[in-house]
Amino acid sequence: MSFEVQGRLHEIFDEVQVSEKFRKREFVLEIPDGSFTQHVKFQLTQDKCSVVDQYKIGDEVKVNFNLSGKPFTKNGTTMYFTNLQAWRMEKAGAGGGNAGNGRAEQPATSSPFLTEEIDNDLPF
Repeated sequence: MSFEVQGRLHEIFDEVQVSEKFRKREFVLEIPDGSFTQHVKFQLTQDKCSVVDQYKIGDEVKVNFNLSGKPFTKNGTTMYFTNLQAWRMEKAGAGGGNAGNGRAEQPATSSPFLTEEIDNDLPF
């Protein structure tokens, strides 16, 4: 699943060598959401780790990312992990599009479980 969101760079973490063949780098975007601001962490991996190098804290950027989730079972207990895998980043407003709305876009192949308008009162 591919999505796009715009926000302000809040934090950029150092690259981490997880194993001999795998490295990752994370960053956090501030995304306006009505009267609340969401702080969302994304992950870059392998050759994409340097994508964030040309930006600094406070820059307004547009991020393209894939959403993935995996179960992990240990001692009979299953936990679920979600990852926002960034694969492209550009200055906000570059290339037109829906820059400025600060909301994740639905993918072209819509799922009945995904909607743009989610109405709930949860504080997170």
